[in-house]
Amino acid sequence: MLKYALPGLLALSVTACVPSTESTPKASHEAKGKPVVYQVFTRLFGNKNTTNKPWGTKAENGVGKFNDFTDVALKEIKAMGVSHVWYTGVPHHAVVGDYSDLGLSQDDPDVVKGRAGSPYAIKDYYNVNPDLAVNPANRLQEFEALIARTHNNGMKVIIDIVPNHIARGYQSASKPAGVEDFGQTDDKTVEYHRDNNLYYVVGQDFKVPQARDGYQPLGGEAHPLVDDKFVESPAKWTGNGTRKAQPDAYDWYETVKVNFGVRPDGSHDFTALPADYTDKDYQQHAAFWADKDVPSSWKKFRDIASYWQAKGVDGFRYDMAEMVPVEFWSYMNSSIKTTNPNAFLLAEVYNPKMYRDYIRLGKMDYLYDKVEFYDTIKAIMQGKADANALIPIQKGMADIEHHMLHFMENHDEHRIASPDFAGDARKAMPGMVVSTLISTSPTMLYFGQDVGEAGEQSAGFGGPGRTTIFDYWGVPAHQRWMNGGKFDGGQLSADERSLHDFYKRLLTFSASSKVLTGEYVPLVLEGNELSKVFAFVRWSGDERLIVVSNFDVENKVEFKLTVPADVIEKWGLSDGRYTLTDQLYGSEQSLIVANGVGAVDVVVDGLGSFVWAL
Repeated sequence: MLKYALPGLLALSVTACVPSTESTPKASHEAKGKPVVYQVFTRLFGNKNTTNKPWGTKAENGVGKFNDFTDVALKEIKAMGVSHVWYTGVPHHAVVGDYSDLGLSQDDPDVVKGRAGSPYAIKDYYNVNPDLAVNPANRLQEFEALIARTHNNGMKVIIDIVPNHIARGYQSASKPAGVEDFGQTDDKTVEYHRDNNLYYVVGQDFKVPQARDGYQPLGGEAHPLVDDKFVESPAKWTGNGTRKAQPDAYDWYETVKVNFGVRPDGSHDFTALPADYTDKDYQQHAAFWADKDVPSSWKKFRDIASYWQAKGVDGFRYDMAEMVPVEFWSYMNSSIKTTNPNAFLLAEVYNPKMYRDYIRLGKMDYLYDKVEFYDTIKAIMQGKADANALIPIQKGMADIEHHMLHFMENHDEHRIASPDFAGDARKAMPGMVVSTLISTSPTMLYFGQDVGEAGEQSAGFGGPGRTTIFDYWGVPAHQRWMNGGKFDGGQLSADERSLHDFYKRLLTFSASSKVLTGEYVPLVLEGNELSKVFAFVRWSGDERLIVVSNFDVENKVEFKLTVPADVIEKWGLSDGRYTLTDQLYGSEQSLIVANGVGAVDVVVDGLGSFVWAL
């Protein structure tokens, strides 16, 4: 037996014993369930180099390539139930590297974070990061081949679009004929004009931020362009909205803010959407904008999205979408949906008061469910909140829960196994069960999460706890799963292999189980001894699900779970004993219905979960 065997993740088929008819297990995995998004940091995924020298160069630490996503790799990703791969960091962003032989301008380390650069400081929207190509001259063709391989393996492709800001040194070497760079024809004598793409600090030149906390570009390594200078005259507003010629070191100083027709006082310089457009579909939104004069930047991003759609990209993840007006999203997303009604549109929005506007007016498919759901489940995992704290959170999202994508890790958040989160990858197991199964929304898995990657080292820019997005690096636990390109987990420890098996079983169940597209009701558990246990039911048609998860790390919990009479009635169950058969691990349990009320004797280990299906 493993050091910690998987404690009770059960997806169970239930057949009635009293009254009895022919007992036939249902084919629970034939029906289509929920989308599963696999977020992968493209630069890191295929890197086999284990040097991991802080601030190491590409030659020292290595870099992953598009070609590392082989058919073998993609088949293994697909085998985890994945429907969409979000290739993070694909558009050409600022990097500290010399690609002048390709006609590309060099990026100044004074305004680049890390050595490999931030994926959210994009310098050319019409091409891809040359670091990711075996032959940088053919980088776009190599990415197009990856799109085709992903599709051939039954998955769809998502990439980033970052409308709020661009790299301070934006310069497209690949733009199609007739396309102008951002700011190319701006009137730089004024702070704001509706059709300027950027905002300007008139009369002042840009100054590099003063160093903080001992930080030096490239870790202090000498470089011809590291001189505390970057020529920008006049200075532009910084990406996070700072209007100073010299931004602070904690600002997004490597980027500049894009103007979407929002005046410096916050008022809007474009047509507002009528309030009743919350109830209209994307076709009606597209028709609304068809005869409207919109700011120049709106058209630029619409054309960027169209460019990538034509290359086979199936959807977009939008960085910091709430910093861009909702009317733009109506314009942008209705255009995208007109081309592809099934496009997958995911937005990073952190203000719950704005969720409904960005879904209903902005025509977003999905938003991060971070500020309320993720933050609450994290607090439960850390012992700072009772499990029932999730009940009001989910209730408050009832009208939009389908649109609130769930995750336990992403590139912005601490790794679960890091001390800043839980310190132990196993602690994610009950949280992941609840997060994955509680709603009709998609689930997102971050690469390396399924094998307990802890992000233990500091790669250069930024500290440990998060896998770097700024530097060249290898991801140790993920590399053990990758096993030199075999993608068979051959180097994983027994514990890591067990954890990966857990994620695979859970996510393939969620991806194939129609019951998860149906109704949800929480089961309120009372008493201090059950404060770390969360339970709920799901059902759709004649499929029913009971989920119980124990967030306690060590303590086994025994109790009688009551399934209320109103649920039993909706399920159409008569009094009797029903056998629950574990479709994943083979154990059995009983649901007893007496006087119209259901009961299950539950014995659940620490960090254990049961997922019983009727």
